[in-house]
Amino acid sequence: MSEIANQTVSLPDVELTCLTSPSIDDQNRPLVICVHGFPDSAHSWRHLMPVLEGAGFRVAAPFIRGYAPSTVSSSGAYQTGASALDICALHRHFRGDGRAVLIGHDWGAPIVYGAASIEPSCWAKVVAMAVPPGGSMGLAFVTNTDQLKRSWYMFFFQHGLADMVVPANDMAFIDMIWEDWSPGYDATDDLLHVKDALRKPEHLAAALGYYRAALGDAFQDPAHTEAQDATQAVPGQPTLYLHGVNDGCIGPEVAESARPMVGDHVEIRLVEGVGHFLHLEAPNVVNAQILEFLS
Repeated sequence: MSEIANQTVSLPDVELTCLTSPSIDDQNRPLVICVHGFPDSAHSWRHLMPVLEGAGFRVAAPFIRGYAPSTVSSSGAYQTGASALDICALHRHFRGDGRAVLIGHDWGAPIVYGAASIEPSCWAKVVAMAVPPGGSMGLAFVTNTDQLKRSWYMFFFQHGLADMVVPANDMAFIDMIWEDWSPGYDATDDLLHVKDALRKPEHLAAALGYYRAALGDAFQDPAHTEAQDATQAVPGQPTLYLHGVNDGCIGPEVAESARPMVGDHVEIRLVEGVGHFLHLEAPNVVNAQILEFLS
């Protein structure tokens, strides 16, 4: 990623640091915004960004609000809807147009669903991974005990004990999560960046804040209610959804259950031999599918 640069964008509630491709200011190229999830960082896109650049796109990959070197939210808002609004603001900052593309993984998936639904004229296509569109996750919590078991960490994060357990022993909890979610993948390089993004207590609290805003009693900014609702919507744009068959975080059956919840404009593909961080485990396979869809 030697040609990838850093650019900081000041928004009213947060400063977002973005990794940007060399052509980020070339408005003749369509803009792509890549959005990471938990526990991850913008470096998650290091394999995809050069490929998109080479295919004629310009790319920005923010560290989402609260993940260093982006700042924590001055208001304390960590609804995914707040991040969806951040992504729309980045579209304006980088002078995107109606050709722009959204790509999101994990929390980044509902964030891009929200951005695509809030300002549909800004975005031409959506790519998402690891969290299906529609209501399949909510349904799984009620009907799928295997998925409820996989999602134990979401409920653990509601307890103050998590504030002590997650940072302990050089964030061994984060190592465990990656091992469980992407079995057999060597995440050494990724974990260095993840831990840098979460090492300070205020940044770790922000990362846990996404879960506490989703399932607990954390602060919810009423100004973001409409945007929050949009993160649960199915985007109206042509959408490609990719899910690893070996995903230890969200089972492939949850992705399959989303099929009747989306329209014909949403293509759901299961990718063999990979887990939750599929774009890192098999970048050549995943990148080729993304490029084919965007072409």
